[in-house]
Amino acid sequence: MRRLIMSRGVWLALFAAVVAAAIVAIVRSRRRPPVQLAEAAPANPVPAPAQSRPTAPWPPAPVLGTPTAEDLHRYAARPSVLDHPAFAEMDDRPRVPLEPAVRRRLTRWGIAGLALLVLAAGTQALESAVFSKQRPEEAARQVTSFVSQDALCDKTTSDVDARCLFAAIDERQADDRQVVEGVETQAPVPAPDYQPAPDYQPTPDADCRPGSAGPRVRKVDAKVARAVNRQWRRIEAWLKTNAPKSYRTLGRPGRAEDIAAAEARMGSPFPDDLRASLLRHDGTVEVKDVWGIGFLGNWSLSVEEMHGTWQQLCEIDGEDIRDGGFSDPRTDWWDGRMLPIGSDGSGNHLVIDSVERDVGDTDHEGTMSFTPGGRPIRSYYALLKATADAMEGNGSVGYWKPKAVAGELDWEVL
Repeated sequence: MRRLIMSRGVWLALFAAVVAAAIVAIVRSRRRPPVQLAEAAPANPVPAPAQSRPTAPWPPAPVLGTPTAEDLHRYAARPSVLDHPAFAEMDDRPRVPLEPAVRRRLTRWGIAGLALLVLAAGTQALESAVFSKQRPEEAARQVTSFVSQDALCDKTTSDVDARCLFAAIDERQADDRQVVEGVETQAPVPAPDYQPAPDYQPTPDADCRPGSAGPRVRKVDAKVARAVNRQWRRIEAWLKTNAPKSYRTLGRPGRAEDIAAAEARMGSPFPDDLRASLLRHDGTVEVKDVWGIGFLGNWSLSVEEMHGTWQQLCEIDGEDIRDGGFSDPRTDWWDGRMLPIGSDGSGNHLVIDSVERDVGDTDHEGTMSFTPGGRPIRSYYALLKATADAMEGNGSVGYWKPKAVAGELDWEVL
């Protein structure tokens, strides 16, 4: 509504409508009487005869500035198109007056249009007076306040010199400079409110440099062993029926002495469910043209392969990046407390945190995550059970789905 009131086109249209309505109402409400044509006078009236007396023409010669008969004929008024008899007849026709109801309606519309025009003009004037952001005199005072007292300025003139104005702007935009007693000095730069972050200091990864403690064989808890063996029997039964080629890659039972030696070299004790699984199947065995059995797209590592992979990853990344003495081993690409349990052959590994006991994965691009397949897996036993459930129920472990293809186990990414 505000834009409509401020539009000049609307004002002009309203004014034209009011004027047209007023003209129509006035002209049609009055009936012009017929024009009485006067008797036409002769074109060339004959002057009355004057007393003939022998007088000489005066002046004897044309006077400068006095029009002659030829000049009067040349500049005489020409007849107008409106003087044509047809136009005269049109003007002389009697006009029928408007009916009183029509005349009253036109008068009301004209008054309404005039009132609307006055309202629009008043609203515009009120807005200009009340909502004006800045008055001309205030703008002039602001411009004058920026004028420098430079020698180029003429203080006696009322107009601001353009050179003075630009000189004042340059002076105000100077970078923290002050003029004290005619000597130009550099203003001191305030000290920053923050302190720069300390550089990251790499420190040796203590988990990759365990002590020289000797191996110690530990007995697996009987309940854990029964639970792990139950899940393996489910997996083995599915492999025999659906993927017999992959079933033949299951490794022989591992030895407790080898597990204890690997724990001593790696400096981290293996969880009971992992040791129970290694005692049933020590990784995988090589079968020609068959991918080894494993989980989430990886083949399972034997005890010897676990130690070799751990040592190799510690040689690649055997340092912690510590900030102020703090480092999270679960966010680094690798940490010595991780136990590699699977590999996909492309530098990516399935790992177990020897402290938290949950399952994660690390890749060659430098990231580690503990949501393999897009879901957390809290233990190695949970990984075995989730795999057995997915095989028997045609389900998945996160976005990894186990299926049989040509007698082999294949992990499909959903």
